[in-house]
Amino acid sequence: MYDDRIILTSKDIYEKDFKMDTRGYRPQEVDKFLDVIMRDYDEFVNIIKDQEREKKLLTDDNARLKQEIRMLNSKLEVLKDTENYGKSTNNADLLRRVSKLEEIIYGE
Repeated sequence: MYDDRIILTSKDIYEKDFKMDTRGYRPQEVDKFLDVIMRDYDEFVNIIKDQEREKKLLTDDNARLKQEIRMLNSKLEVLKDTENYGKSTNNADLLRRVSKLEEIIYGE
């Protein structure tokens, strides 16, 4: 997901060579600093992977809960229709209730 946005890898950083001149940087200091950068960079990549896994779990859980809500709403409608059964029932009401029950049993 983020691979197209990340320019360097820890290997790129590790293999980076610096030009030396008469008043150049101390190689030991540069190496120590690059080690810190690589460690931070690897941790950054791990954090992103963890967040992507968590996002997928939450997305799947959200979809499952939405499906459960739809199913419970259907059952609630059937129960409401059942309560109204004795009040004023006609053939259209019966057909609608049978249709809702079939949806619950056989799926949409």
